Amino acid sequence: MPFFYDLQPSLALKPYVRLYRFMHLLFTDSTLPPAKAYPPRPEVTLSFYPRDTEKVSYEDGRKPSPVRSALIGQQNVVSHRHVGKEFLMVQVVFQPGGLYRMTGIPTIDLNNQYFDAEAVLGNEVRNLNQRLSDIEDYPKMIDLVEDFLINMVRKSSYDIRPIDKVGIAMLESKNHYSLDWLAKESCLSSKQFERNFNERIGINPKSFARIIRFDKAFRMKNAFPNKDWLSIALDCGYYDYQHLVRDYKEFTGMTPANFYLQDTQSPERKFGIVEV
Repeated sequence: MPFFYDLQPSLALKPYVRLYRFMHLLFTDSTLPPAKAYPPRPEVTLSFYPRDTEKVSYEDGRKPSPVRSALIGQQNVVSHRHVGKEFLMVQVVFQPGGLYRMTGIPTIDLNNQYFDAEAVLGNEVRNLNQRLSDIEDYPKMIDLVEDFLINMVRKSSYDIRPIDKVGIAMLESKNHYSLDWLAKESCLSSKQFERNFNERIGINPKSFARIIRFDKAFRMKNAFPNKDWLSIALDCGYYDYQHLVRDYKEFTGMTPANFYLQDTQSPERKFGIVEV
């Protein structure tokens, strides 16, 4: 029985964690599923793989080694991920700036990277990976991950600042904000705002806004497959269809229709699971 769902974090972790993403797929036939092309999303994640690991490749030829847990920075390119026979993932999706405030790691250093979390975060992640691999209870897995994150928060000396709230507002709002307005809300000059935004969220605010808009269009098509692309473009804040095409080609190398067709062949579609 396949599982795919999102869970909300505990109240103590909401300033740092947007959600937990849980997926469990078991392929019983003799052939492995095809690789899935992951488009850019406005998120930085920490992913745990208690069963089979996944193989990752980038179009520039990079092939990170399979790991039991991965720290995945903000992506603005497609990554291809190939899962094993039993794919079990517990993924922490951080709030904008959440990982930086939890660890002090400049998020810009993680851009388009897929790091071994054990190598970056140390023995506590190694111990957590072992504990996750030894249990079958899904809720218990989330409890273990939450305990680990709460312990990290306790050690952190970084507080939430207005710029972090701006990043969250960009993600949750349907409105488009000017750079000057965002800087003002962050209580920073435009130059200070952009520098701090890069450090805490990983990319500049203009690129972050574009990925947010692109991701909304991608998910809207998944949710409403019969909706035409022009309507999707306008509903997601694009000036016209051609601007949507421009973003798709920049972020995926494909037209909207071609990338959507490719996504319909992804492993979870075999189980009727569609991410929206």
